[in-house]
Amino acid sequence: MGKLVRDRIPFLYDDEQSQHHRLNDADFEAALREKLQEEVAEYLESGEVMELTDILEVVYALAELDGVTSSQLDTMRAEKAAERGTFRERWWWEG
Repeated sequence: MGKLVRDRIPFLYDDEQSQHHRLNDADFEAALREKLQEEVAEYLESGEVMELTDILEVVYALAELDGVTSSQLDTMRAEKAAERGTFRERWWWEG
């Protein structure tokens, strides 16, 4: 069973046992969504900040599929934060 890996992994760990191929757009999007779940689960389990970098990488790749660059996504995030706020004040809503 395979999984989506970062671009350099096939070349860093290439041996006779490993096989790799490029995914088409539909399979790539599906693999990214699966990878996002995997990376979020890893972060929730470990709590390690470095896992957040993996989550961001997947989020940026998903955005790129929609024609949005990482800097555009960051701008969109900042605009939404300016309009609706962030989570810094730690409010809990009891509906």
